[in-house]
Amino acid sequence: MKIDMNKRDSVIRMTGINPRTCMKCGKCSATCPSFDEMEYHPHQFISLVEAGRVDELMASESLYNCLACMACLERCPRGVEPAKFVEAVRNLKLREHGGNHLAPEAIPEMLDADLPQQAIVSAFRKYSK
Repeated sequence: MKIDMNKRDSVIRMTGINPRTCMKCGKCSATCPSFDEMEYHPHQFISLVEAGRVDELMASESLYNCLACMACLERCPRGVEPAKFVEAVRNLKLREHGGNHLAPEAIPEMLDADLPQQAIVSAFRKYSK
């Protein structure tokens, strides 16, 4: 468990949200459509950022399993906006590694007829920063 307060502060600065306002109620995680696919759930993202354990989040596939549907924002009674934390950690990882998780030209071969358009738009937003 590596604690890096500089990364924590960077994520907080990117989101503009104080993670201590989270009361850990779990409403954001309860509404998350990717809940079963994620190692860390939305409320856990907030807790790990608050604790300075950003490296764990950066190493997790949960970072890319978030659909960026913003359902967690709607359910949060304190306005913490967990999706912004996921996006900030994702951006921090991209900045550190200097690349994208998925190249746009690789996306067409992954498409199928049942894939909703929202998933395609979300993929471009998530993977091409």
